Amino acid sequence: MVMTTMLRVTESQPISLEDVRRLVPGRFRDMVKGVVDLKRRLLVLDADMHADQEALLLADGSQQRDLWGINLYPQLDGPDWIEFDSMINLRPSFGNRSRSVDDPATQEAIVSLVAELVRR
Repeated sequence: MVMTTMLRVTESQPISLEDVRRLVPGRFRDMVKGVVDLKRRLLVLDADMHADQEALLLADGSQQRDLWGINLYPQLDGPDWIEFDSMINLRPSFGNRSRSVDDPATQEAIVSLVAELVRR
């Protein structure tokens, strides 16, 4: 796991949409992987796998039930710029039975947090 290049984004250290766009060529052609911690209100960006970001946050004190994997497509506008698709989201024991985020309220919380942390 390469954790040194991951970018931690918080309310006190937000990221601009332009900076997210700069991350795109680094790993993938059109998106940046991220994991949000809804309870601690933070986002980790830029890793090969959501599991690497999840491991970093768990080691830092996050609880798995609060972590959700997303993909950001900074070239898109509107709700399509956030995709809820990650293997870490597959958690039947927490009521999530897909790679997506099944609960609409959790999706809304993720969208709201990302809107606060990524400055457009």
